[in-house]
Formats: sequence, C-alpha cells, structure tokens
Amino acid sequence: MNSGSHIDKWIDQKRHPIDDVGYRRDQTKKFDAAGALVLAGFFTGEFVTSVVDQSAQREADAFFAHSTHNVYLTEPSPDMTQDHPLNRQILSSKGLIADDQIPRESPLRDVYEDSAFQDFLCSLLNVRNIFPYDDDLSSINVHFAPEGRELGWHFDNSSFAVTTLLQAPESGGIFQYVPNVRDADSGEMAFDRVDAVLDEREDPSELSFHPGDLVLFRGRNALHRVTPTRGSVTRILAVFAYNDQPGIGLSTSALETFYGRIN
Repeated sequence: MNSGSHIDKWIDQKRHPIDDVGYRRDQTKKFDAAGALVLAGFFTGEFVTSVVDQSAQREADAFFAHSTHNVYLTEPSPDMTQDHPLNRQILSSKGLIADDQIPRESPLRDVYEDSAFQDFLCSLLNVRNIFPYDDDLSSINVHFAPEGRELGWHFDNSSFAVTTLLQAPESGGIFQYVPNVRDADSGEMAFDRVDAVLDEREDPSELSFHPGDLVLFRGRNALHRVTPTRGSVTRILAVFAYNDQPGIGLSTSALETFYGRIN
C-alpha cells in the first residue's frame, strides 16, 4: 500500500484528521453503535468536481442492468415456491462503470490505494487489513441513476461498504435500510423478515448524506436499497469496495447481474 501524493488535496483532513487516534476512536464508536457512519464533507470540493467531470463523460459506457435478482444475490431455488424469498425477483436498474473502466489517473484510485486511507478504514472496521476484490470489475465502481433508475433490495456479499455520493438528484434516490435482518455467518436467512420488508409490512430507516460525504455501512446482514431517482439530474455515487480477507470476488451470478459480464 502506497500513500498517494494527492491525498491531502482530496481529503479534508482539517475536518477529518484520519491519522489522529482520538478521531479514529470517536468515529469507530459511532459506527459500531449504528452500523452506519456518515462523515460529512470528508472529500474536498475539488475531489468531487474532478470525479464528476470524469464520470459524466463515461455515463454512456455504463452497463444498465435490465435483469432481476433475489435479495441474496444468488441463483433462484427450484426447490422453493415462486413466492419464496429465494425466488422473489427484485429490480435493479441503475448503471455503473466497473473498475477496469476507471482511469488510472482518477482521484478515486488515489484514495482507494492510499495507505493512510486504508489504515483509517481498518481502524473503523476493526480489521487488520483490507484487500481489493479478486476480480477486475468490483474494487472501484461509479454508479449512475438517471430518472426512474434504482437499486433494489439486497444484502451485500461483503461485511461493509464504503461509498461517497458525487451528485445528488433533484429528488428520490433515497438510501433505505433495515438493520440486523439476517445472520449470514450462522446461515440464518431470515425469510420471514425479508418477506415483511418486501411486502412493506416493516418500515425501513433512511440514511441521509450529501456529495463529498464518506459513508460506511454494514450491509451483509442489513437489507437495503436506493429508491428510484426523480428529475433530470443523474444520481452519481462512487463505491470503494474492499474485503477483510484476500482472494474474494463477486459470485458469477452477481457479476452477471450488475456488470453484464464476468471479466
């Protein structure tokens, strides 16, 4: 891990001194208590402007999913009924450009690969190391949600997500979540609670954030989605995807669903 030469230009370290032990301790307590953390104004205006300018030019190259998936991002189960959570199909229609489409000189790479930023994340996540995804597509992504596009209900494969909003829509595009729905480590799939959320019998919480905020979220056991975007402004979000173990990549099913390809 090498510290990027531009990191001080991209992160507002006066507001967010990522090397400071006390600051790290305070933010870790907040994250552990809530399972979500929003660090307002973490990235500088120059970072946001630069990435939006680069990304907007690539929206035409984005893959927009037209397929559906279950909330577990697994193949359907022929042994279950069609209305079983393993077979209930959810629409995700937002588009994205994958890691192999992110320019080498992008500020996103400066941040993703920076040792100080990675050490900061390790501290918040209480892990020894973090690793990029073991595929060519998943480590850094930029998501696009123009009018009517959405990210459907799902659980993450990894235990945590690190994102930043780059451009807010006029309305919609709301991040909704239901914490502690399942226990993936024990194999508890929580079919009844998943049905309750999908049937709108259980109300979700909402997480509010703005362009330049750094957002950490534990999504492996929390069911979550982004509601459809409304208006003429495309919602743009960057994802810094890591794992706490080496050699982990997305499943073939997830790759095909979200990227339309497996390599």
